[in-house]
Amino acid sequence: MTNQWTSAEHALGYLARADQFPHRTEGEAVLLEYVPQSAQRILDLGTGDGRLMALLKIDRADVDAVAIDFSPTMLEAVRERFADDAKVTIVDHNLDVPLPLLGKFDGVVSSFAIHHLAHPRKRTLYQEIFELLEPGGIFCNLEHVSSPTANLHEQFLQALGVPLEEDDPSNQLLDIETQLGWLREIGFTDVDCYWKWLEMALLIGIKA
Repeated sequence: MTNQWTSAEHALGYLARADQFPHRTEGEAVLLEYVPQSAQRILDLGTGDGRLMALLKIDRADVDAVAIDFSPTMLEAVRERFADDAKVTIVDHNLDVPLPLLGKFDGVVSSFAIHHLAHPRKRTLYQEIFELLEPGGIFCNLEHVSSPTANLHEQFLQALGVPLEEDDPSNQLLDIETQLGWLREIGFTDVDCYWKWLEMALLIGIKA
């Protein structure tokens, strides 16, 4: 499977379109509602240019944050965004391999990143996330999921203005039901899809 995220052209093209994704801010708003403002440490997996972490820190300015990405273009952007924030640690790491030792977190978040991983790696990453969370910690994954039919997939691409032939080959989309089942098997509670629009969905689970 071709992963284009080490390409500056691919990463910059994504950043140029990110704010134009239909309904994205709705999903982000629900995520922000569920991450406790009392959280002391938050991990952002596949942080990109730090968009989601910046939103989280609006109401959680003192939170200690760790932001992970492996795209050189994205890492440059997120370092620039948080250059004056000593409470944000940026880690260069490819999610295809196990997470490094990072300590414990009250919240783990991700935004449109995990769908680039092979399905078995998605499952093991969810297990690693569970182990990183403090009791009562929350995992919020605002994710690109698969459609149940090819027609619905084409509708989603049309809504984004993306021709079918330009569909991102690095996407490895998986249905919601399978992923929610994994989270429950791992031990997360209150697992559900908390928000959805076509192939954009917010999956949440709590570590009891």
